[in-house]
Amino acid sequence: MTQAAASPGKQMLSEQVYAHLRDAIMRGDFAPGDALKPQDLAKDQGVSLAVVREALVRVVGEGLADRLPNRGFAVPAFSDRRWQEIAEARRTIEPVMLRMSIERGDVDWEARVRAAHHRLARTPAYAQDEGEHYSDAWAEAHRLFHRTLLEGCGNPVLLEVFDRMWTASELARRWSARRTPGRDAVGEHGRLEEAALARDADTAAEVLTWHLTLTAAVLTGRTHDEPAKEI
Repeated sequence: MTQAAASPGKQMLSEQVYAHLRDAIMRGDFAPGDALKPQDLAKDQGVSLAVVREALVRVVGEGLADRLPNRGFAVPAFSDRRWQEIAEARRTIEPVMLRMSIERGDVDWEARVRAAHHRLARTPAYAQDEGEHYSDAWAEAHRLFHRTLLEGCGNPVLLEVFDRMWTASELARRWSARRTPGRDAVGEHGRLEEAALARDADTAAEVLTWHLTLTAAVLTGRTHDEPAKEI
């Protein structure tokens, strides 16, 4: 009885620590490759090791931390191959979903795409009190725009896959923004909206593939030629 009564309290603490840790990683409070020491985190948050470990397992599940054999937990490194694997998966799946959306999406979908792009274009990418990474408001507007583009496909299984990949790639995207502050994200998203609403599936898929390639390229230090003029 006592253990069952204490369970909701522990769950609430774990949720609070998880949210704090996730936000700290996203803000860049921990550098790539930094150790996430349960003892230090427990002391800082005033909670038990069990609560901290539960929160750490959750961020590991989201791809925002690694569990290293005999070494505890750590923030993923810039060089981690996972970023390239996630980028490859997104470049394989999302252009197909976008083609399906362009084929199946109705007028309501078009209106949602236009509204989501308007919100993204009007949301500042950076906020003074949020450091050098993308602002939380912009990050959410960005997610909403990309998801809305693909929702016209009408396939909830594919959209669930997109949601998982998006969460896993969010950290790399923020690192990429810090390393390429001059990237023309506004122009990239504008071309995506234009091609999608023009029902030009080939151009839309090509623009999206290029868009998804840039983040992975930055993280590996590679450079790419500018996309073709017709993009």
